[in-house]
Amino acid sequence: MDQSSSAAVLLIGHGTRIAAGVAEFHNLANQLQQALPERVCLAGFLELVEPSVPEALETLRQQGFHRIVALPALLMAAGHVKNDIPAMLHAFQTEHPDIQITFGADLGIHPNLLQVARERIESIEADFGLNHDRRETLLMVIGRGSSDPDANANISKITRILWEGMGFGWAETAYTAVAAPLMADALERTHRLGFKRVIVFPYLLFTGRLVEQVQATVAAYQERHPDIQALVAPYLNAHPSVVATFLERLHEAEQGEAHMNCQFCPYRGPIIGREDWQGAPQTGHHHNHHDHDHHHDHDHHHDHGHHH
Repeated sequence: MDQSSSAAVLLIGHGTRIAAGVAEFHNLANQLQQALPERVCLAGFLELVEPSVPEALETLRQQGFHRIVALPALLMAAGHVKNDIPAMLHAFQTEHPDIQITFGADLGIHPNLLQVARERIESIEADFGLNHDRRETLLMVIGRGSSDPDANANISKITRILWEGMGFGWAETAYTAVAAPLMADALERTHRLGFKRVIVFPYLLFTGRLVEQVQATVAAYQERHPDIQALVAPYLNAHPSVVATFLERLHEAEQGEAHMNCQFCPYRGPIIGREDWQGAPQTGHHHNHHDHDHHHDHDHHHDHGHHH
């Protein structure tokens, strides 16, 4: 088959040591492949799982592909999307100048994903029984947590839309790591508001260490406060609307419309508390954050739509 005509699709996952999470990612990749029967779709991982992103790129190159669209299977644009993945793609493209790599945007805040979130939250509400009243219930949305304030702020926006759209009595955003409030602290603080029912929704794509951490934290909270009913809603997973969102991001990337939120990028301009990130050199994955820059004047092909 002549691979020069169509671009291959590389779906980039984070990677986890938990086998069920890897299986869920592969299930999503298979659904994407089924939706694109004419295309070659391959999965690659940032860490912990084979093949790595460079290995997956090399496989596609050896299969004869000259054009590759890389789609990050990540919910928010933080360090991985703004820095690590572009560094990997750029390094590979520098080595193989005949390969053109287009980088798609993260899933971000999308109406499809908000609908999935709503379904996941509704699916657990039945456990409260017939007299359940959302106005008497607190919703807590859990994000991964990042040192990038823009990514954290997007989780707050999702919380707000779900709170208003679904009519909960109160809502709070918390994070599994790095950003405040951490989940355990947020549960204790919001406990003082007096809500007897709490729904915790992990805004995460797949199971893994973080989902296990959410479940354990909520179980410990429930044990400390037996008068409260605290339920964990299912995470997003490979819902058809999640697959549809990846297809949309693929289309945008191929049309040159994959936009990053440059306005709040700490690598580009001064953001409160992150002023020292601006203009430092771009590096690969395992460095501390102060070494990072995400070049917004890309002269290579995985263009994020920064050229205004």
